[in-house]
Amino acid sequence: MSDLRTMAHAPSADDRQEQIVAILVDAFSELMKANPHAFRTKFRKMAADPFAFYRGSACLFYADVATQKDPWADERTSRVWIQGDLHAENFGTYMNSQGHLIFDVNDFDEAYLGHFTWDVQRFVASVALLSWRKALSDDDIDRLVSTYVRAYIDQVRWFAENTGDERFSLRLDNTDGAIHEVLQRSRMNSRVALLDSMTTLDGYDRRFRDGPGVRRLPEDEYAMVCAAFEAYRSTIPGDKRYASIAYRVKDIVGKSGFGIGSAGLPAYNVLIEGFTEALDNDIVLSMKQGNVAAPSRIVTDAGISGYFTHNGHRTAVSQRALQAHADPLLGHTEINGAGFVVSELSPYVADLDWSELTEPEDVGPVMTYLGRATAKAHCVSDSDSDQSLVPFQTEDAIMDVLDGREAEFIAWNIDFARDYAEQARKDRALFVDAFRNNTIPGVRSSGSE
Repeated sequence: MSDLRTMAHAPSADDRQEQIVAILVDAFSELMKANPHAFRTKFRKMAADPFAFYRGSACLFYADVATQKDPWADERTSRVWIQGDLHAENFGTYMNSQGHLIFDVNDFDEAYLGHFTWDVQRFVASVALLSWRKALSDDDIDRLVSTYVRAYIDQVRWFAENTGDERFSLRLDNTDGAIHEVLQRSRMNSRVALLDSMTTLDGYDRRFRDGPGVRRLPEDEYAMVCAAFEAYRSTIPGDKRYASIAYRVKDIVGKSGFGIGSAGLPAYNVLIEGFTEALDNDIVLSMKQGNVAAPSRIVTDAGISGYFTHNGHRTAVSQRALQAHADPLLGHTEINGAGFVVSELSPYVADLDWSELTEPEDVGPVMTYLGRATAKAHCVSDSDSDQSLVPFQTEDAIMDVLDGREAEFIAWNIDFARDYAEQARKDRALFVDAFRNNTIPGVRSSGSE
């Protein structure tokens, strides 16, 4: 059984509320100070329901699991690349560097090194919360968690027993159901449609449209971002660099309006030439300040933290370690001493739509695919990833602790999903009470001061 029931010696509601507030303030105080409005918006979104709260509070999850015993952690399995915020809505499509549409993990802002179990635990608790929102029974939730974990184990075992694992991916030719549908939907997207939605013609060239969330830059800031962009180009692996024409900058704007996880982080959009001078080949890049990865708050290994120059560097390196054939435009840079991650705003991104998955028989096959996708993230890296931090085969390390104990691992995760989902529902109520009564410093509304 998981030991959530004795977590922190079952604190009182008041003590738990104080703990929640303290952890959120510790994690986000600098960003709250820089942009309190963005965090009021983030917290109002988190207040919507327990799943939304869970999505926005990865720092609380890690503070909790740090207090628990992990029977599956050893010298190797506690030091693997993890996605870091693996919940049910962090999967979707992308086009890899070989031109294939892939369904996979699609968010790397919290990626780091840690226990492989943390990704599995964070995901299964999210499944329990999402399923609770859909009014699925506890027995159905247990079966869905079991399906996911079993698929994860089976796929890790496949990687351990077979070569050529870099060729494995979830694609149009080996998926069906909801996952196949989201891949098909992404095929309907186009670069021209994306460009037309974000840019306008200024004479014979494109520039970004003005509108909500778009900020025109003063000359000095524009020049500073241009210099950062030039520095970014050197961080792209040599075999993935395009011809120089592709990187000609056409326009830069400041950008705001990100989701729950990226509130308050400075960001820019950069419009570049692309592969040719034809206007339909222009490319939009995102240049976003990297955040402090939630797992890094409980991983104390200085050899890991000292490896990364900054959080933009950490995000880019982690994405290559977790994603085969990663975005060829992925890289990093610095602005005013802060690290930024740079990647393409791809037109071929489509998220899995959970709204139509209402019955257990609809969700079950999806759990199998997501279990396989999680295993792929843990076990298959890009050829340009730097493996010096993980000098062993992750699949071998994981199977060494799971082999013969698969049923125990599944039961352990079922217990965790039940217990932590219940805890998250209680925590959300405590959080809402604290927020609406203005007891979270740094995000009090102006009317309350």
